Amino acid sequence: MDETQSKQRVAVVGVGRMGRHHARTLKNNVESAELVGVVDGDASRARTVAEEYGTTPYTSVEALLKAEPELQAAVIAVPTVYHTAAAQPLLECGIACLIEKPIAGSSDEAGALVAFAKQHGALLQIGHTERFNPAVRALAKLKLTPRLIQVTRVSPMTFRSMDVGVVMDMMIHDLDIVLSLVGRPLATVEAVGERLLGEHEDLCDARLTFEGGCVATVRGSRLAMGTERTLRLYSDDGFVSLDYGNRTGIIVRQTANAEALASVRERLRQGEDLSGQNYLEMLRYEPLAVDLPPGQDDPLTAQATAFLESASNGTAPVVSADDGVAAVDAAERIVAAIGTVA
Repeated sequence: MDETQSKQRVAVVGVGRMGRHHARTLKNNVESAELVGVVDGDASRARTVAEEYGTTPYTSVEALLKAEPELQAAVIAVPTVYHTAAAQPLLECGIACLIEKPIAGSSDEAGALVAFAKQHGALLQIGHTERFNPAVRALAKLKLTPRLIQVTRVSPMTFRSMDVGVVMDMMIHDLDIVLSLVGRPLATVEAVGERLLGEHEDLCDARLTFEGGCVATVRGSRLAMGTERTLRLYSDDGFVSLDYGNRTGIIVRQTANAEALASVRERLRQGEDLSGQNYLEMLRYEPLAVDLPPGQDDPLTAQATAFLESASNGTAPVVSADDGVAAVDAAERIVAAIGTVA
């Protein structure tokens, strides 16, 4: 079998800002992909992107399916409200779909879409790309049991995704990550938020309590003066701090600092004044190992590669359809909690 025949035939549905990135990634960065088409209701945009990446433009999924009966996989990057309509004809044909986050605008719609995919035996992966951030992947490998997670994701207003609030637009990245790290059912949700520019909340602070006692505080804002994307995780084994943007992290291990901490506790017990002590000089910490092979350090490339591997091998996707539903459900509970605040 030659190289072209071994590639998977894949298309991108919706080639706006995010869809164009997917098309570029599949064309230039993913060896297992053959980009056979792009779909967009705007014929001019479809044509422009198709010309840029050497593929065929279509204005409907139906036209794509008619021209490409051997299509194996598709990336759905249309606005969230159109996810179901775009994905169903593909899933019905058994075509694997990677759907941009969030999977749907409501947990009910998300659940129905997942059931539809299972009914037709089609693989469904959700595009929570931050799960493929090298720092997040390195943290997941540590398999820590979190006791407290603190997440901040704030940025200035971009005036994109104004059809949804900051919870469904930005915070949902972190909800997916927190849910995957904790691995326990979400018990209670408290939240406050404000809307200042549109019909939906522009900033939100949420407190999530999980069965087993872990607490996560998640802060999101699209009205900040600058950009910050950080995660801090505290466990009995130590502390990890991540910078999503720089894709870096540090670890402060409990075992490596046990002697120093015991010494501090004893000195405090004896009433010693430690106000002149530099706390940071007392800690032993190490960088989080985030080195990855070339091509796997780019989250979009890593996500697309993993998706096509799952589609080819029938293995479970890294971010499953059920993960997508859980993130939307958590987001809905946060928005509902905001609404209960007087």
